Parts: sequence; C-alpha cells; structure tokens
Amino acid sequence: MPEPDHHYWMNRAIELSRRSPRAPGAFSVGAVIVAAGLEIATGYSRETDPKVHAEEAALDKADPHDPRLRQATLYSTLEPCSERATKTRLPCTDRVLAAGIPVVVIAWREPSTFVENCVGVEKLREHGVRVLELPELADAAMAVNRHLDLS
Repeated sequence: MPEPDHHYWMNRAIELSRRSPRAPGAFSVGAVIVAAGLEIATGYSRETDPKVHAEEAALDKADPHDPRLRQATLYSTLEPCSERATKTRLPCTDRVLAAGIPVVVIAWREPSTFVENCVGVEKLREHGVRVLELPELADAAMAVNRHLDLS
C-alpha cells in the first residue's frame, strides 16, 4: 500500500486545531485518524468539554472495535501527551496504544510549557508505534498557540 499523503492530513489536523476554543492554560491541537485513505474520526482541543484533548476527542468518536484502527494513522498537530494535568483522564499516548493505532504523525514536540518532560513519542516508540515528525509544518501547527510560552 502506498504511503499516505502525510502533509495533506497534517494540514487537515492544523485546520481542526483552529476550531479549539483558546485557553490560557492549554494547547490548541487538532487530530485526524485515517485508514486506507479515509478519515475515520477527527477531534480538536476542548471540542466536547474544557479538558478534552484532540486525540481523545477523535478516539472517542471512533468505534474501539473498528478493525481499521489497527491499520490507521493518527495525525496530531502536537506530540500526544504522556501525562495529564487532569489526573482522572488517561494520557493520549495510553489511549493511542489501547486503540492499537500503529502509526502516529506529529508536527511538533510538546514544549515544557505545562509538563516538564513529555515523553509521548518515546513511549509510543517503545511500544512499537511508528512515529513520524513533520517539522516543516511545525510553524503552522504552533501558530494557534502563540498566546502561550512555547519555549
């Protein structure tokens, strides 16, 4: 099977991130789950409640028993979290692993703005998930987060 058009789908995720209600204490992120060239589910930060992450929103819309998830690619404008400020919610990396998604594509790594050391990429890779980074789209993905300290 040919490699999907990662730039197309990441730009779709960036478009979704612009729908995120701006929050002083959270990133605005977009996510798209794609299998066999088809969009399965989408999400963006704070789509359904003030604490929901983009990957969480997308995965909540997908049927957890959908066999396509085992061949899917998750596009997220930001590295999936490995730790949540809301401790009662599962980190997005754990959600991706539970769904069995084998490929994750990100535009940029999570800076230490809210979590000192996000290890989402490392955790995914340790569990066999192929993680691709598209640094050439990082500026576009960061643009909706310029109100935050991104250092």
